[in-house]
Amino acid sequence: MKRKHEELEIKKSVYGDGNRWFRGSIIGKSSSGPVYLATLKKPKWRLTHLPVLMAVKSTEVSDSALLQREALVLRNFHACPYIYRCFGEEVFTSDCNQMVYNLLLEYGSGGTLGDVIKKTGGNGLPESDVRRYTRYILEGLDCVHSAGYVHRALKPENIIIVPIITSSGTEYIAKIGDLGLAKKSKQARKILTMPYKLRGSLQYSSPETLVDKGLQQEPPSDVWALGLIVFEMLTGKSVWDGKQDSEVEDILSEIGKGHGVLKLPGKTEVSEEAMDFLKGCLAGKAMDRLTAHMLLDLPFVAGLGKDSREDEEELSVEDSEEKDCSPSLSDYAADDELSSYAFPDYWNYGVIKKPKVDGEAVRVARPRHMMSR
Repeated sequence: MKRKHEELEIKKSVYGDGNRWFRGSIIGKSSSGPVYLATLKKPKWRLTHLPVLMAVKSTEVSDSALLQREALVLRNFHACPYIYRCFGEEVFTSDCNQMVYNLLLEYGSGGTLGDVIKKTGGNGLPESDVRRYTRYILEGLDCVHSAGYVHRALKPENIIIVPIITSSGTEYIAKIGDLGLAKKSKQARKILTMPYKLRGSLQYSSPETLVDKGLQQEPPSDVWALGLIVFEMLTGKSVWDGKQDSEVEDILSEIGKGHGVLKLPGKTEVSEEAMDFLKGCLAGKAMDRLTAHMLLDLPFVAGLGKDSREDEEELSVEDSEEKDCSPSLSDYAADDELSSYAFPDYWNYGVIKKPKVDGEAVRVARPRHMMSR
């Protein structure tokens, strides 16, 4: 564990600071690697679309396929207040002469939903908080599915908690993050050329994902993961608490084959509305689960979130003016101190041969002067 931490710290020093921000400590881990806290170099400078604090994902350009794909996916959701914001991409050469790709993202100062659950000490959150957080996650998930995507990595650690200012004080809302493994719904997998590899965490995988080796990793799989997250918020423990991965796989396989059901909390532990919600998420067959849009109408979450959505819109106008995930070069040229080196002329970006992730082509930027190498 110590060695792994040392390796991450070495990466931090190798990657270096950004053009407008300082790289801080590691604050988490995503599907594409470590996540760093970043602080704006000129926090009082208002001629920028960047907030004072950000989360930054970084990797070498040659390994940036997942991050670049996440940037492409996030372009579809800049108007959704329940998916974390993307403030753009930066590519620069570090002091160690490495080309580093950086994805600038919204920072959740409230930590992750996983952190919030852990703080309960295994007792679970008050049901009123669970209802609110569930509503926010559902709104974000409905955006993802309506745009034709499947998240595939939904879990408490990939949901950030963001404070907003309301008329009654500070309120914390949940936003979906880490879309690096997201794929288009109904996208076919090339079984013969691409060996099966589970995308996302086994603990939040659906029965059909195990039985059909990922072929049915569609919107109902995300709904199943949501049900497990809600279970965890209510009880403070994973539904698989105390079980080994091999046991989890066996149980999921049995459920997927129609030979078992998932054990839910007793009616004395949660409300009837919560139980109905869990049943709508955790049906053994994918076709029997409710969609994210349908779940929004259940009594457990119906009517929640409207006020917060209005407050979030006001906050987003005040804090950020981004309209797209990727700022144009003109955004960088606005800063005289940075325009000379933010994107040097000799880079003149082209596109090298496209690596594929799950059969989906991803554009990888590379300076044209290096194209022949």
